Amino acid sequence: MTQETSAPAGAVVAPPPKNRRGLLLRLLVAVIVLVAIGWTVWYFVDGRWYEETDDAYVQGNVVQITPQVPGTVISIGADDGDLVHEGDVLVKLDPSDADVALAGAKADLANTVRKVRGLYNNVTSAQADVSARQIAVDKARADFNRRRDLAASGAISAEELAHARDALTSAESALSSSTQQFNNSKVLVDDTVVSSHPDVQAASAKLRAAYLDDIRATLLAPVTGYIAKRSVQVGQRVQPGSPLMAVVPLHQVWIDANFKETQLGNMRIGQPVEIKSDLYGSSVKYKGKVQSLGIGSGSAFSLLPAQNATGNWIKVVQRVPVRIALDDADLVKHPLRIGLSTDVTIDITDDAGNVLAQAPIDKPVAETAVYDQVAAKADAEADAIVQANLGAVAAPAN
Repeated sequence: MTQETSAPAGAVVAPPPKNRRGLLLRLLVAVIVLVAIGWTVWYFVDGRWYEETDDAYVQGNVVQITPQVPGTVISIGADDGDLVHEGDVLVKLDPSDADVALAGAKADLANTVRKVRGLYNNVTSAQADVSARQIAVDKARADFNRRRDLAASGAISAEELAHARDALTSAESALSSSTQQFNNSKVLVDDTVVSSHPDVQAASAKLRAAYLDDIRATLLAPVTGYIAKRSVQVGQRVQPGSPLMAVVPLHQVWIDANFKETQLGNMRIGQPVEIKSDLYGSSVKYKGKVQSLGIGSGSAFSLLPAQNATGNWIKVVQRVPVRIALDDADLVKHPLRIGLSTDVTIDITDDAGNVLAQAPIDKPVAETAVYDQVAAKADAEADAIVQANLGAVAAPAN
């Protein structure tokens, strides 16, 4: 048996509760529509003129310091994080072996110069001998001619004439031998002076090599920068090419931003770029410009590039590295380190530039003047030894 309860007569009946879920749903739809409209307006007015990525990292030159000669480390001039200037001493190797080799090369060059001087003297001596032999031949020929006339008149015997003929033949043979010896001596020094003689040039080259080895026992900083990855220790025996440390010029860093291939359509060299580093956050913004667009995607230059011709191929949107040059003034105020993450935004409004470089660069990408004077000093050392052992040398006869 059910009991039914009825409202008293004259009572006001309350309206049914509103559907709050429906109201919230309508508000949500309205918000989504407004956001979509706002985003569309922003995109067509401003957003479509920019391409951005957070797959961007600081890159720079890492100058490896490697020895050119073997040796034992006796001194280390800088450690990780230290600032070094171009030409500063970084590592010294024991120079004993190089000094001994240099002393031997100096002695060999001096000895060679003196030997070559002897070759020039031999030419002069051989020329004098030829002159003496020529006089003897002229005398023997004159004697033979006189005796031939006398023998024709019967004044001397045929035996005496034969002796004169033999003397002339012997003198002519001696002259021929002397002339040949003179020519042989002359060939050894023909069209040269002592300093340009091949033997002296060879000895000078050995001296230069020994001098360079002696200089290279001291390793200098080729650029100004900061030391990183020092692995060398005092007393360590090092070989040519083994990495000892690196110098990183932080004033020459750049950004490698990896953009999707779908973002490159309107990207051009020279377009302005805004960079934010995770190190400093959004409070610091760097200015830069697009320096170059990558020649290939990252996967194309990987150690094991993808084989897209296989049957299990899946299309993946590729990324292409874009190099961005930074403003030097920004780097001075807020230094960056190699490998740091950045957010990059490129303004692609002006797409009239070039996609690829149109002309080769007119200056080296990087250079150092540390080694410019080394070869000149080696040449000066060789020339000094040649001059010290030259003495007075007679010019070769023609």
